[in-house]
Amino acid sequence: MTSQSQSLTLRERAESYMSLIGPLAMIFAIIAVMAVVEPARYFRLSNFDIILKEAALYMPMAMAMTLVIVTRGIDLSIGSVAALTSIVMAYMVKSWGYPWWLAVSAAISFGALCGFINGMVITRLKVPDLIGTLAMDLVYRGLCLIAVKGIVLSRFPEEIVAIGRGDIPGFLPLPVVIGLVTLVAGYFIYTRTYLGRYAQAVGSNPEAAELAGVPVDSTRVRVYVLMGAMAGLAGVMLAGKLNAVQATSAPFFNLHVIAAVVVGGTSLFGGRGSMLGSLCGVLLLAMMINALVTLRIEFFWQSVASGVVIIMSVAFYTWLQRKDRDGESNWLGALGKPENIRMLRLFGVIVAVLIAIFGLGAVLPEPAAT
Repeated sequence: MTSQSQSLTLRERAESYMSLIGPLAMIFAIIAVMAVVEPARYFRLSNFDIILKEAALYMPMAMAMTLVIVTRGIDLSIGSVAALTSIVMAYMVKSWGYPWWLAVSAAISFGALCGFINGMVITRLKVPDLIGTLAMDLVYRGLCLIAVKGIVLSRFPEEIVAIGRGDIPGFLPLPVVIGLVTLVAGYFIYTRTYLGRYAQAVGSNPEAAELAGVPVDSTRVRVYVLMGAMAGLAGVMLAGKLNAVQATSAPFFNLHVIAAVVVGGTSLFGGRGSMLGSLCGVLLLAMMINALVTLRIEFFWQSVASGVVIIMSVAFYTWLQRKDRDGESNWLGALGKPENIRMLRLFGVIVAVLIAIFGLGAVLPEPAAT
């Protein structure tokens, strides 16, 4: 009896970490491929520093997007919010003479305001999340274009540059520390606060949550406010990293962040998320893009690889969820079914295609300059 209860406990613990299997498997696949084709260039401390700093830029947004998607929401405006908040910060520092810390605080607060507007559009005007945030993305991007009129704002104070690419001697880079702190805070919010519990309840069943007394609309607005604030922080980090900002900054933030969160195991159908999985997803995409650059593969192939990873991840986690509908007692029991074996074979074919993309970069010659 005791051994049975122990085995059940181990199985339950294994299932709680299922969201990490997908991104970790892909991370190990990238490491294995790069260890064969480009070990000298890829496995350098300087390259790992580049990967970490690239991943750090998306960590705050991935934390907040996890909570948004857990509530069955989506935010497509975060790239424009990041650009707009960085422009606000730039004007405060360069044109109006405010100290850097006040400008950074104002940028994050302005991002929270944008998130509040998104939440009100969705909850008060009853506009679906996808349409509402897509429309607000156009509004915020238009404001960026109006504000800068094609000008590039650059040369910020050293403190702002340090936020984007500074190093702590003998420790991790400063942006990585900032990103990890936000993820730890997100884990605490998700697992230890009412906001996290309410977000899971709203995402699982909004009607039942409302009948149980959960403030559904208030919870959704709050997660969008948090999303906006983290987009503002990411805008500051991007401005510091590039030491410049323009109206077209951060064009693909939304797709990159959503991809990282979904790859990490957060369900697009709401009710389930993983901060640790989102961290793995962010690291996976940063490592993948860095590997493509190391292999001298054209930028356009990066979009192809990112799309393949998203499709693989969503298909994988959707397949895992079928065990509940099919009455399987655990995910291992589902592996023996013929249709699931076919799914695994398809999964293997897609992985092989992705590995082939990496391999082509090491074999094909670089295009000649004209």
